[in-house]
Amino acid sequence: MILIRHGECQGNLENRFRGRKDYPLNETGRKQALELAGTLVRFNPLRIYSSPLKRARETAFPLEENLGIKVETIEGFNNISLSSWEGRLKKEIAREYPEEWNVWLNNPEELRLDGAETFRDVQERSYSALLSIARKHLGETIIVVSHRTTLKPLIARCLGLPEPYFWKFHIDTGSYSVMDFTEDRGFSLYQLNQIFHLSALNIEWA
Repeated sequence: MILIRHGECQGNLENRFRGRKDYPLNETGRKQALELAGTLVRFNPLRIYSSPLKRARETAFPLEENLGIKVETIEGFNNISLSSWEGRLKKEIAREYPEEWNVWLNNPEELRLDGAETFRDVQERSYSALLSIARKHLGETIIVVSHRTTLKPLIARCLGLPEPYFWKFHIDTGSYSVMDFTEDRGFSLYQLNQIFHLSALNIEWA
């Protein structure tokens, strides 16, 4: 299973909380999507699954065209819902919600916002989706295009990492990670945050 974080969008570049706000890829993100397609074609994937948001689906489009495989959207791989924080600049959130911002910086697994998902919510729905398609495609290579705040909880759940896990590993825009699944051993992580194929990258730290 090749797990992709979507390419860069304007929300990334402006350091905003994205959540379910439906940003398309920006110019850098579109270039990252093309570079991903050029790199991952050698894996000969048989299926592509994606979050329903534009930035994920647009990251999958070059792979779809190169491989002739239709992208299937799965709600379980959608980004975390962040309610009133979506689309807001992080510096504004830090100023207006200092206590919650401190939780985000130090233990986001405990973040609670009215009308928003928790990381445990995201972890359960994304793991359920991945486990289902992993069992469906035993012995085959598949691609999943999703988001940082989905992939981190998902990988942690697959590997049995305890909380807090979110800031203990990094996933860049346009990167891919590789996992394997067998019924007897479960999930194994082979590669994390591969970015050697990218010619442009803006690193997001918070």
